[in-house]
Amino acid sequence: MTGRMPARERLLKAAAELFYSEGVGATGIDAITARAGVAKMSLYNNFSSKADLVNAYIQGRRTEWQAIYQERLKSAATPQERVLAIFDSYLDHAEAAYDWGFRGCGLLNAAAELPVGDPGRASVASQKEEVERLFRAYLGEMRPEAATAIVETAEHLSFLLEGAMSRAGLDGHDGRLKTARRIAASILERF
Repeated sequence: MTGRMPARERLLKAAAELFYSEGVGATGIDAITARAGVAKMSLYNNFSSKADLVNAYIQGRRTEWQAIYQERLKSAATPQERVLAIFDSYLDHAEAAYDWGFRGCGLLNAAAELPVGDPGRASVASQKEEVERLFRAYLGEMRPEAATAIVETAEHLSFLLEGAMSRAGLDGHDGRLKTARRIAASILERF
């Protein structure tokens, strides 16, 4: 991982690959710097600590997902299609992780290793809340008068998506996500 890429970017790329494939706790600074092809001092010139690097990794994963979701959203004309675009964006994000050995949601995996109160956990929770807010907004476009049904269905879709992602991570492929998308489509047909 050498070349013209700045050290910070190489470190983030190396950390992303290793944190996702090996786990946050199991990945040491030496492994990250070796993968990035930089001296250990470069890491500390760019990040104040491993925790700072972990938080940058989490923010990077969120940014990646948001870009994928925004791309999917471009071709979603109806509220139903916008809900399904969220499921599709998770499928796309999963596909991007196959080179590292698919392990499910990189955000949830990282959060599971962080202590309660860690800013990284709050960032992951914020992304999951963002997805549920999006579901509520799109369901509200479909049936603005159905306040209780909107909240309950958005939560149901959120649980369906995150549960499917967790199971897909255990399975090592996206079959559960594809099934979840089909279930979501049938829920939307009845909503």
